[in-house]
Amino acid sequence: MIIAAVLLVICSGLTHAVWNLFAKKSEEKGLFLWAILVPSVLLLLPSSVWEIAGASLSLEGYMLIALSLGLQAAYGLLLTETYKHGDLSQVYPIMRGTSTLLIPAIGVFFLGESLSGWGWLGLFCIIAGIFIMSGWTFGAGAAVELKPVLLAFSVGLCTTSYVLVDKLNLQHLSPLTLLEVANVGFVLGITKPVLKMDRLKEKLAANWKWIAIGAVLNPGSYLLFLYAMSISPVSHISQIREIGVVFGTLLGIFVLKEAQGLKRVISSAIVALGVMIVAGFGA
Repeated sequence: MIIAAVLLVICSGLTHAVWNLFAKKSEEKGLFLWAILVPSVLLLLPSSVWEIAGASLSLEGYMLIALSLGLQAAYGLLLTETYKHGDLSQVYPIMRGTSTLLIPAIGVFFLGESLSGWGWLGLFCIIAGIFIMSGWTFGAGAAVELKPVLLAFSVGLCTTSYVLVDKLNLQHLSPLTLLEVANVGFVLGITKPVLKMDRLKEKLAANWKWIAIGAVLNPGSYLLFLYAMSISPVSHISQIREIGVVFGTLLGIFVLKEAQGLKRVISSAIVALGVMIVAGFGA
């Protein structure tokens, strides 16, 4: 089961990096993010309402769903702002790396899961590579523009929080219905600013091809991760998803022509090494 989970998570990381590339390239980032999620929201809404209505959830269960909605709404708003201010190859590693550090630690210390010594070593490699990719350096003259870093870190905190909440929600809801909860929250968070845009229909029509691809990749990415999380402990697979950091960095360098290419490629190799250690020896 762990091999299947690892493969699902790697595919999740790749698809996540690709749709984030499209989001970064888009002129109207909020509109693109909103448009790629609306189709899946409408498609999954009837079955999801039916499942939740028949699930006989406790008050705690409904509160967890509401919390997931709120975290996804905040995630949508913060992600939109982050891509307005930072390079893909800078902010993407920070966004993904925050959960790499926090989720396994919380899984071990609060959810009763375990991680081997090799697993912690692999985790250290992932964090070290992400640290270098983020642009942080030590010594006089080191400088990083603070706003995109803080925004990216806030996105990472949202990601950490909703993954842990959704791990609990999987006790009561199917991955498809939980995906719908995530999508509805995300869309609700960015709908108001999107509807205030000028020439909305014209912009949608001009970018419909990229929107159609993103509409498959975005929900598909998290759905793959939810299925993986349903068959494997979160502390074993959450950090493997950060292979998307490597994909995102390479896309930023070679597709978007962003700076610091060599340093970020080397950092990506360190992350990939950590991912292989965790995947092979983390349990």
